[in-house]
Amino acid sequence: MTPFTAEILGTMVMILLGNGVVANVSLKNTNGNNSGWIVITTAWAFAVFAGVTIAGPVSGAHLNPAVTLGLALIGKFSWSLVPAYILAQMIGAMLGAFTVWLSYKDHFFATEDEGAKLACFSTGPAIKNNLSNLMSETIAAFVLIFTIFYIAGPSLKITASHDAAIGLGTIGALPVAILVWAIGLSLGGTTGYAINPARDLGPRIMHSLLPIKGSSNWKYAWIPIAGPIIGSVLASILYLILN
Repeated sequence: MTPFTAEILGTMVMILLGNGVVANVSLKNTNGNNSGWIVITTAWAFAVFAGVTIAGPVSGAHLNPAVTLGLALIGKFSWSLVPAYILAQMIGAMLGAFTVWLSYKDHFFATEDEGAKLACFSTGPAIKNNLSNLMSETIAAFVLIFTIFYIAGPSLKITASHDAAIGLGTIGALPVAILVWAIGLSLGGTTGYAINPARDLGPRIMHSLLPIKGSSNWKYAWIPIAGPIIGSVLASILYLILN
């Protein structure tokens, strides 16, 4: 398996399980309907665990353009690999979202609430305020990226030659899963904690393409892209200052 394939598969499984739990909680007539935020944040953490476990030994398990960008900014990842990693993450996110739709197809058709159906693909604000929403995504992503730098350790480096695929998977997926769980429980209530541009954009594209009634809310879509990128840049700057 190549790093490109690993990022696709890891991201796909992460989105399948992460958006899958939202579908289980949000859609009509599922066994998990209305089971709540604790269920969603817990399953999302385990979804990250699964994705990192799959991709970690091969690609370093970025699964997130903000992670890829941050590692490149601090000099721990080759800039030449950044476009391929982000492309793989987008493909994986779209495939994962499509598979959620296949798994819950009958329940999507049975659900009238268009917002609930969109939530199975992409995030949205609890209270719409672009500046506050952007701030929430930036802060949550900052915590994610800055902590990942220290989880990964100073030896994290993947070069264009692929000779040393050293990354998050080499120190285990559990710390990253716990981190995402904590972010969801503590900071996720405002915007749904996208903290990952591919996680939001890829499924939002699929929502717009699939036979699902309702708006894809493209007016909001820039926030879960810009916020994680800003958070990643800020985390990288602070990390470089401190190290």
